[in-house]
Amino acid sequence: MIGRRKAIIERLTRETNIRVDITLDGTGEYKIISPISFFDHMLETFARSSSFNLSINANGDLKVDQHHLIEDIGITLGNAISDALKDRKGIERAGFFVYPMDDAMAVVAVDLGGRPFLNYDCTFKRRYCGNLDTDTLEDFFYGLSIGMKANIVVKIPFGRSDHHKIEAIFKALGKALKQACMIDRMMKDKVPSNKGIIDY
Repeated sequence: MIGRRKAIIERLTRETNIRVDITLDGTGEYKIISPISFFDHMLETFARSSSFNLSINANGDLKVDQHHLIEDIGITLGNAISDALKDRKGIERAGFFVYPMDDAMAVVAVDLGGRPFLNYDCTFKRRYCGNLDTDTLEDFFYGLSIGMKANIVVKIPFGRSDHHKIEAIFKALGKALKQACMIDRMMKDKVPSNKGIIDY
């Protein structure tokens, strides 16, 4: 039986103080605490959709704006996922999901191949959804791609409600990452790369 893949990562800078505790082979339990309640809700949705057990405690310099905190949460979460994956042997490596949510639909694809890159194509009607600055969502996914060392594509083909569009993104991200992190038991001792290593 494959053991639980877990990691705890802390990031402390002059701008942010973040702790992420993750178990990839979990049941979707979560405890998310940050000053941005709408973003907490999205991270909870991500945890439930991925089945990762996820604890995040985060604070930052919101007197400036939300950019530093949101991007650093992405970096730290990505670092934690990367650390929990260890040498990445046996993983499916890539995953994607198309998630419909009422009037909206989101498409997320992930390749845990070791090279960070983000293709982000999302627009919103409002600058704020709840208390989340929607302008910082691209920063979150950029940070996640850097921390996780992954290629990420995020697109919203259509949608009326900004809330539904954003929630569909995080549900699709959870499902895509669940697929990418899944262990192929027939290949559990092999790195999923023609190089024999994942460059990270």
